[in-house]
Amino acid sequence: MKRWLERIKRFFLPPEGSPTWVRLLPFVVLGVLTLILLTGGAYAWEYTNSPEFCGATCHTMPPEYTAYLVSPHARIACVDCHIGKGFIATRITRKAGDLKHVTATIFKNYEFPIRADELRPARETCELCHFPEKFSDDSLREIKRFANDPNNTPVSIFLTLKTGGGSQRQGLGRGIHWHIENKVEYFPADPEEQVIPYVRVTNLDGSQEEYVDVAADFNPADIAPGSLKEMDCITCHNRITHLVPSPEDTVDRLIAHGEISPKIPEIRKKAVEVYSQLFDTTQMGLENIAGLENYYRVYHAQFYAQNRELVQQAIQALQNAYASSVFPEQNSNWSTHPNNIGHKDSPGCFRCHDGKHLDAQQKAIRLECNLCHSIPVVVGPTDFVAAIEVSRGPEPQSHRDENWITLHNQVYNATCQNCHTTGDAGGVSNTSFCSNSACHGGAWPYAGFDAPALRAILQEQLPPTPTPQPLPEGGPLTYEATIRPLLQSRCGACHGENGLQGLNLTNYASLLAGGKSGPALISGDPDASLIVQKQTAAQPHFAQLTPQELELLIQWIRSGAPEK
Repeated sequence: MKRWLERIKRFFLPPEGSPTWVRLLPFVVLGVLTLILLTGGAYAWEYTNSPEFCGATCHTMPPEYTAYLVSPHARIACVDCHIGKGFIATRITRKAGDLKHVTATIFKNYEFPIRADELRPARETCELCHFPEKFSDDSLREIKRFANDPNNTPVSIFLTLKTGGGSQRQGLGRGIHWHIENKVEYFPADPEEQVIPYVRVTNLDGSQEEYVDVAADFNPADIAPGSLKEMDCITCHNRITHLVPSPEDTVDRLIAHGEISPKIPEIRKKAVEVYSQLFDTTQMGLENIAGLENYYRVYHAQFYAQNRELVQQAIQALQNAYASSVFPEQNSNWSTHPNNIGHKDSPGCFRCHDGKHLDAQQKAIRLECNLCHSIPVVVGPTDFVAAIEVSRGPEPQSHRDENWITLHNQVYNATCQNCHTTGDAGGVSNTSFCSNSACHGGAWPYAGFDAPALRAILQEQLPPTPTPQPLPEGGPLTYEATIRPLLQSRCGACHGENGLQGLNLTNYASLLAGGKSGPALISGDPDASLIVQKQTAAQPHFAQLTPQELELLIQWIRSGAPEK
């Protein structure tokens, strides 16, 4: 050993008088070794930043890695979100802080299911590609579903997603991404942020609005300093890269993509049944799915004999999806991690927009079906045209009430048909605006419609129900006796107190004063009266009087429009 050390010393420190090449050789060797070290280190750095290393080598996380590979971010490196971009020294420091994951892998002491924490802020990750101030366009979405009937009847749900966003300076601060353009803070009561009892909104003028869940028994004064979180992309898009669809969504997608043939009788119903069952091992789940073949062999023998390949193809597609979604050994399946986009399978939007987060004036964070998307339109296979509704007209004062959706089924009356078709109201026949199966066809357990504390508050806010008056057969034709009840029932929803365009037709003095467009009537001159012009124009008004009612109104104006 001593001899080798002596040789190394003489190599790097040659004696005086040695040839030039002998004196230069140590520097050349050190340079080559340094180059090899730097090159190897660079390759090692790149490899440890690769998705393959994160998903298959460093971490024991097949569920997350499998979902990542088929996600919209499959070409984005894991470290871009979990470590973040920045100067290399900063990234090395962050990476060193995650050595605990390496230790957990070596000693196999991970806690399952795996849950990510300490993500970089969305401003440093998501918004490098997705710039919310530039979002402004809405988008049309089609959701393909299949019925649980023998024919697996296809159904499409069309809606316009009001993505919105954009800068307030350009007048585009609206829609879903309004939450990013404006400062919204909240208090999460659990690590998954599924329970949010308190929300605070800071307006452009610096004023603040506070909303508290009336069913949560929560006191904002108990919030510790620094415990509020500000909304960002991940508040809603928490599973965009690691989403595991529900059984219903998975089966509908497989049928829509042709991986499962809709010709197979009852396949939608039976596929969801077998896919939804959880077992101690993935293999047991796959064998359960394989049992579908016996079902079709026994109960649909003729179809199975002629279409055995279709049944086997469907089973294989279900097994492939199940194997990439269900990992019992890691306690991971479609229900493990809540998805905050939407409000069907987990609270999502309803964590705040549930109708029971009220401010000091008992006004709610708006729970509106058409706040973030249009009213869904459901069409079946025989509907060749989907009449997608795009609301552009004025909104009645009642509809602008922050608690309107929670109240609307309690104040339904004849005035609704002034603007909407109302057949089979509350039903699911899709024969009218009020019989929408996308709205009424399922339960919405995360909305606060039935919260007892909210119900007591809203009972005091119910508006009086207008009662349509029959046309008089005799007696004086005056505002109080005849015209006011008529206008109250036909026009009061939009033109009552604080009515649209500043027009209130339910009060005599306000009627004479008119609104922003001028006086509503000219006593003695029905042709010059704006209210008559609106009712007789080529373009029908929103609330159209019947010919008999219009004639009554004209006679009253012609007679001088007496009040009593």
